[in-house]
Amino acid sequence: MRGGGPVTDGPELASPRRRGRPPAAETTAEATRARIMAAAVDLFAEQGFHGTGVAEIGDRAGVQRGALYYHIGSKEELLWQILRAYIQLMLTDAQRISRSTDDPIVKLRKLIHSHVGLIVEHRREVAIQLRDVTALTGERGEELQEMRDEIQAYWQRVIDAGHAAGVLRTSDHVVTNSVLGMLNMVTFWYRPHGGRSPDEIADIVASTILDGIIDTKG
Repeated sequence: MRGGGPVTDGPELASPRRRGRPPAAETTAEATRARIMAAAVDLFAEQGFHGTGVAEIGDRAGVQRGALYYHIGSKEELLWQILRAYIQLMLTDAQRISRSTDDPIVKLRKLIHSHVGLIVEHRREVAIQLRDVTALTGERGEELQEMRDEIQAYWQRVIDAGHAAGVLRTSDHVVTNSVLGMLNMVTFWYRPHGGRSPDEIADIVASTILDGIIDTKG
């Protein structure tokens, strides 16, 4: 007779994890973070960073305060995550276009279309940045500024190349700064219904800018 304890036919094997599908806890955590991010974007856009309390974010996301801090760390960290996400998209696209083999005029048109499209798609995040970016302090503020500077640098390279090739009349940084500033303002007047599409807006802006700086004698 066997001794006490459960009888087994052999060593117990752990159930294999299903490939391509994260554990339930991981999926739940990702869903919770997504709800928190969406709630924060809405509230920061509506009320401003300083006018929004952590409890409000939790209420709108359906997350208790303790769990909220577990997922985001702090309200400033949440602001950083929101702004970094869309600025990284702009940076990636600006890099891709700038490094392509297209001529400078084509690159400039593509940069304008990319920027307008992302501004429209992420207009709430852009509005938050323009109003509340100074709420980011220390390393986070510096990192975000470095990303914005990189975007501007890619634009400047395209404009510099156009001037060097004799197809643009100027490569003055004032032009680059002014164009980016004008494009960022799209977020405040764009309306998704009843107005022009992002591509139509980009075409109008591109034509206006290029008419002013293309060197017709080149």
